[in-house]
Amino acid sequence: MENKNVNRRDFLRFSVTAGAGALIIPGATASTRKAADPVGKTNAFPVRTLGKTGIQLPILSMGVMRADNPNIVRAAYNSGLIYFDTAHGYQNGRNEEMVGAFFKDKPRDSFIIATKGKFDYPLKDTFEQTYTGLLDLSLKRLQMDYVDIFFTHALGNAKEITDERVVELLKKFKADGKIRHIGFSTHAHKPELIDAAVEAGIYEVILVSYNFKLGNLKETDEAIARGVKAGIGFVAMKTMTGGTEDAGGKKKIDAKACLKWAWKNEHITTAIPGFTNYDELEECLAAAKNPELTTGEKEYLAALCHQDMLYCQQCGQCREQCVEQLPIPDIMRAYMYAYGYKYSQLSKETLLEANLSPDACKGCGGSCKVKCTSGFDVATKIAAIKPVMAIPNEFLT
Repeated sequence: MENKNVNRRDFLRFSVTAGAGALIIPGATASTRKAADPVGKTNAFPVRTLGKTGIQLPILSMGVMRADNPNIVRAAYNSGLIYFDTAHGYQNGRNEEMVGAFFKDKPRDSFIIATKGKFDYPLKDTFEQTYTGLLDLSLKRLQMDYVDIFFTHALGNAKEITDERVVELLKKFKADGKIRHIGFSTHAHKPELIDAAVEAGIYEVILVSYNFKLGNLKETDEAIARGVKAGIGFVAMKTMTGGTEDAGGKKKIDAKACLKWAWKNEHITTAIPGFTNYDELEECLAAAKNPELTTGEKEYLAALCHQDMLYCQQCGQCREQCVEQLPIPDIMRAYMYAYGYKYSQLSKETLLEANLSPDACKGCGGSCKVKCTSGFDVATKIAAIKPVMAIPNEFLT
């Protein structure tokens, strides 16, 4: 297969001139459409089936989370990507609005849209009403009657997955035609949550953090295999461990190597890197066209395996050690968003959702008792990220 790079000029040209179906194979649907090179030479990306949904996807998709330029979405779509992942809370709803505005004139069978919504747990009396309103608002922003996949967002314990009220409401969403497939996303306790999903029996897709730095990789891979056997499809996020090689967030990681590593697992249907510019998209496309890890890339990743980076394992052991019982895994994720992804807005949103107090850590007098299993200097990171909460939104990136 020819590996011809896609340059910025080509992307801009096609952003302006390509019609809604210009690069879709005649008669193809969302499950059979193949990728097309923007310069006109058709190149198929490897395609995998998303569990029992039957949806066939290129191994590369787009996490729209950080993108605020519809031209990047257009370039991805015109390059052959068909699965686009957003969420109710991204950019305070503006992300869904942008996605909806871009796709409103596109053939509905030419793309797959996933969105996500959080709920408080334990459930409140108003859960059904509140969560239904959340989904309805997402559909309104997206200008769609339904989404292809709806993920309950950032779950952290098995009870949230098997809770009867949650299960029944998700089944109702599907019966009402508001969602085609039921899923959840998770950053933590993945083996336990995957097994809970198999037990619940209604979950068709799981969006899971998956990268070469996972401390419980063997257990996670075994759980994913059990999920696949039960018909669940898996989508990978956080494949780039925070986006940088170093704990300070200064040296960009090799995205191609990270993606190729994730695709080694045949049970990972697709990955959703959050590229925000043409260069990053080009890098991801190049990886998808030649997904086999090179010797150099294997050596590169091996050298990073024991290096201090930004990715928090979300193991939760820090909570038990913290005198104030702070949501340290969420705080570390917020730190990664700010210093790795350079996305301070999402960092602030994460901290506010975690109900982090501006006075957190003051009671310890500078002597933090937490010993992170990944070697993070927790107290220093918390001190560095707390000021984000006080910055007005209009000044955040």
